[in-house]
Amino acid sequence: MPGYELYDDIERKELMDVIQSGVFMRYGFDGARGGHWKAKELEAAICERFGTPYAQLTSSGTTALHTTFAALGIGAGDEIIVPTFTFVASFESILMAGAIPVLTDINETLCLDPKAVENNITPRTKAVMPVHMCGSMADLNALKAICKKHNLLLIEDACQAIGATYQGKCVGTIGDAGCFSFDYVKTMTCAEGGVVMTPHADIYKRADQYQDHGHDHIGNDRGAELHPYMGMNYRISELHAALGLGQIKKLDHFLALQRRNKKILADALKAIPQVTFRSIPDPEGDSASFLSFFLPDAATARAATQAIKAAGVDGAFYYFDNNWHYIRNWHHLKQRKAMMPLSPGILSQMPDYSKADFSASDHVISRNISLAIKIGWTEDELKQRAEKLYAAVSSVL
Repeated sequence: MPGYELYDDIERKELMDVIQSGVFMRYGFDGARGGHWKAKELEAAICERFGTPYAQLTSSGTTALHTTFAALGIGAGDEIIVPTFTFVASFESILMAGAIPVLTDINETLCLDPKAVENNITPRTKAVMPVHMCGSMADLNALKAICKKHNLLLIEDACQAIGATYQGKCVGTIGDAGCFSFDYVKTMTCAEGGVVMTPHADIYKRADQYQDHGHDHIGNDRGAELHPYMGMNYRISELHAALGLGQIKKLDHFLALQRRNKKILADALKAIPQVTFRSIPDPEGDSASFLSFFLPDAATARAATQAIKAAGVDGAFYYFDNNWHYIRNWHHLKQRKAMMPLSPGILSQMPDYSKADFSASDHVISRNISLAIKIGWTEDELKQRAEKLYAAVSSVL
């Protein structure tokens, strides 16, 4: 990761189609666009590549999540179970839908712990949303069984796991709905963009309407379209879709490079007895965008991270101290800080996360280092990186 490392004439061609037509909006202007419908083409390509019947593009992964909640009818009073380790967009989009994020412990998959999920289900629980962090997947069989047992929706936040698979199926296509982010640092990028994927025609129809102010998209006269529901402006532009259309053509190449590069770095660390690796429910399906490993304790992991950076190896994340991805430093959530007043329903129902006990998650994340795998490294750079990584980690043990 990310796809921007190998940007070339394939993307330029798709972008120039749009620039030369001068039509940057995905809807309308049929005569002027010269037959180019990049958003429609990318949605079709997503369906084919990832094996989903329906795909609806949006302006970001965050808006894809928000659109998914709307399409599934999730809102005020509903609870969604999410992991303590995720990107802030996961709980932000839930709150903006008027629902309640129920933060739940992770295990050494770096994803939701199914036992903790079962313990957090209440009569208000509407959905379970595993987040497939750092390129790999949650224990989807266990989570599917829990959802079936309790009649809950399964929503996959697969924004960090483009191209990963679980038992032969692409993550993001296994639940009732799933989302990818195509932002600038994802394996496949639109610069900014996201997608809702679902096997259900009715959910797709509602997502299609919600992301465009509720337009029903029936007929050829946009001004005459009806609005069955209220919606938002979460449309992707033709320029962003064009970039993604170029990128998806190279996705399998990107994934092959990630997997090769990750293996070389992992093999270097395997020689260190104190290093253990993240548990991956389906190792063959790992997208390999990150190499995630554990050290014996927090002090060692923190020291190793500093040693790795000092050695000139970039992209090492110690998420226990990270402001964006782990609950420990989500002070705005703990203090319920928003630019506008939150609804009384949210304020009365949301747990007090400033006092919550997430020691099980702390034990996992405090020992973890995740190393971003780039795809633009030369063989010499990769060899040197493996040597420096081994030396840096060994130096603190």
